[in-house]
Amino acid sequence: MDVVLIRWPGERDRLEAARAAGTPRLLLVDAEAEPPTTVDPLEDWMRMPADPSDVQVRVATLARRADGGGFPAVDDDGLLHHRGRWVALSPLETAIARALTERYGAVVGRDLLARRAWPGGMPTRNALDVQMVRFRRRVEPIGLEVRTVRSRGYLLQSLADAA
Repeated sequence: MDVVLIRWPGERDRLEAARAAGTPRLLLVDAEAEPPTTVDPLEDWMRMPADPSDVQVRVATLARRADGGGFPAVDDDGLLHHRGRWVALSPLETAIARALTERYGAVVGRDLLARRAWPGGMPTRNALDVQMVRFRRRVEPIGLEVRTVRSRGYLLQSLADAA
């Protein structure tokens, strides 16, 4: 899928049309403009002027995301699906997976993971660490990786994107 380059803020209408169509897009933000809030993994921005090689890298990343068969998703049966493969999860792993897939490619804090996995009360630090080791082993066969971001939390990403 082709990535659309959109000048911001001059091409707001094109941006809305691309968002509605689900087209991957790179916003080229004018030097003095405030960038828009982006939460869609198919949207990124960079301030202009930018080095052409940097633009090329961002376009390639967006294209890979768009062509990668989608993002991981957890269904109602506790199955984690990613790029045509799936793995069955325990109820605790399902809660962790939902928190990580909702913010796929971004850091999820330890506190949020603990609240989602243990809604009745906070576990010990070691309990979350043990569950994350098990979760890492569970998701690796379907092409996912959990990275630890020191002092912040965990990040779920595709092994293909990490390479």
